[in-house]
Formats: sequence, C-alpha cells, structure tokens
Amino acid sequence: MRHPLQSIQRFRVPIFFSLLALTLILMVIFNVLGSPLMTLEAPFGIISFELAGSVSRSQDIIDSWDHNAQLHAAFSLGLDYLFMVLYSTTIALGCIWAGEVMQANHWPFSRFSVPLAWGQWLAALLDVVENIALVIILFGTAASPWSQLAQWCAIAKFALIFIGMIYIFLGLIAHISKKFV
Repeated sequence: MRHPLQSIQRFRVPIFFSLLALTLILMVIFNVLGSPLMTLEAPFGIISFELAGSVSRSQDIIDSWDHNAQLHAAFSLGLDYLFMVLYSTTIALGCIWAGEVMQANHWPFSRFSVPLAWGQWLAALLDVVENIALVIILFGTAASPWSQLAQWCAIAKFALIFIGMIYIFLGLIAHISKKFV
C-alpha cells in the first residue's frame, strides 16, 4: 500500500518545512485565541471541552465561558479545519520521511511509515467528527451522544498524533545515529 505523499521526493524538504511553519503559526494563533477559554471548569481551554465526555461536564464548560469566550470557541472550531489539513499532512509527511530514513538504516520499524501516515489523515477525519459534535453542543444543547462522541474522537485523534510524533522522533534518532556509525 502506498501513500500519496511518497511521490513528492524531490520537493519533500521545502514542502515539509513550509507545512511545519504554517502548523506552528496556527498553533500560536490557537494559543492566543484559546486564552479566554481557560476557566476553572476548562483549565485546558478547548481541549477540556473536547475531552469533557459528559453532557453535564460539557454544559459546565460552556456556562463558564462568557459570550466573548464562546465566540472564540466557535472561531477556533472553524479555524481548526485548516489546522487539520496542516497538522495531519505535516505529520504524515514526517512519518513517510522517517520510515525512509529507518529503512536506509535497516531499522525494523520502517514498515510502519505508510500506515502511520494514513493514520494522520484518519486523525484529521476524527477531528472533523469531533468538531461537528462540539459545534452541535456549543450552538445547540449539550445532549447525548455528542459529548461522548467528541471525547472518543479526541482520544483517538490525540493517540494517532502522538504515535506519529514518536515515530518521527525515532526517524530523527535513526538519522542522527547514522552520522555516528
């Protein structure tokens, strides 16, 4: 099974670092946008909302946000759609690249690069479902199953992202170890 990002060999470095820069810029923007969302009920802002997992917890978080904070949350959820494309493609490309470095160094984990790259795009799809559930809660009523759906999608999304990041880190170690051998 191949991944579409495997075909951009020639331009991989500039594409990866451009995507990484845009991803990091959006992370800074989210940090600024998210500051009004941090309350006692939502100490991690929008992430607390994503992981609330129950109707009462979701409602408590929304109730802790004033109108301005709720607007920030809504804008943040909308901007997240651009972020999904950026982070998932950046990490997917990093996984492909890391797998090639591992394969060149005969590391046993090289065969996981393509499934992990696809997993990053799956993480983005889970993020879409999560955001739809959060928008329904934010603009409608906190009701089952939306809080639970958002939580499960968020947990799976974060797990896939974390595994992808660890894999990229292993690729970096493989690259560095090659220089010392």
